[in-house]
Amino acid sequence: MHILITGAAGMIGRKLTARLVEAGALNGRTIDTLTLVDVEAPPKPQNFGGNVVTAAADIGDAATTPALVSARPDVIFHLAAIVSGEAELDFEKGTRVNLDGSRALLEAIRAVGDGYRPRLVFTSSIAVFGAPFPDAIGDEFFQTPLTSYGTQKAIVELLLADYTRRGFVDGVGIRLPTINVRPGRPNKAASGFFSSIIREPLAGQEAVLPVDEAVMHWHASPRAAVGFLIHAAGLTTEQLGPRVNLTMPGVCATVAEQIAALRRIAGDKVAARIRRAPDPLVERIVAGWPRRFDPRRALALGFRAEGSFDDIIRVHIEDELSGKIVL
Repeated sequence: MHILITGAAGMIGRKLTARLVEAGALNGRTIDTLTLVDVEAPPKPQNFGGNVVTAAADIGDAATTPALVSARPDVIFHLAAIVSGEAELDFEKGTRVNLDGSRALLEAIRAVGDGYRPRLVFTSSIAVFGAPFPDAIGDEFFQTPLTSYGTQKAIVELLLADYTRRGFVDGVGIRLPTINVRPGRPNKAASGFFSSIIREPLAGQEAVLPVDEAVMHWHASPRAAVGFLIHAAGLTTEQLGPRVNLTMPGVCATVAEQIAALRRIAGDKVAARIRRAPDPLVERIVAGWPRRFDPRRALALGFRAEGSFDDIIRVHIEDELSGKIVL
């Protein structure tokens, strides 16, 4: 089996690569080739017996996409994207990468022809939904995104469904919750503070909270996100039916509940490292985001996430901190 990962140098891309290398197989088939692509060439994974191709490529440059699929990968994980905050601040860049780049990838797949129909797993976002919201948002709720990022993702969801209907690709779009706790340095995502108010205090550093503690959101760990991707790659066309985009399960929590979970696990001293500093831009973006979901369809298809925000913090401590907290 040949697997292509766009955005492979990102946090989820690196964790997905590591999980695939560890397993050595996907859907019961041995992985022979990994093609890893990002704007900077991803590092080659260690201890992988198959062929690895790494490349630096800008998915927003339509001239690069035909080469990505010329070897006819069996499964494509399309993770490459400009994150929410950056897409809002730089409309042209967000549109070029998130929308034009995704469409160029779909068109490159279609152009191969000759019966080529790979499984394409697209990472969408809960940002495709916009207020006003019901108490819990189901997959059937209409898409009225209130950010450029959400709009770009929603358009690609429609394209993915149509290209799948036409038989050009075998697509599935998974709407990821906010991934929490993200390891490493903060990125330009407007949602980044959800991770930083946990990650930095656990590492002995101050974190800035730019929104009110009453803000509620939908979360899942990086470990769960990788599980979503792998599970999505194994679903059959019959299981998915014509609605190929679906919302992933997660944990609904307010910022106050996040901080309470941090206090339960790490103590008052760690939780006290959070400093309140309101940011009007972040507050405006977050105000238009959905909060709670009804993921019954994803659960029925076998997708699983954590059961509580405490569990999400424990995953971070286990996976990123070797079980240690800076008190």
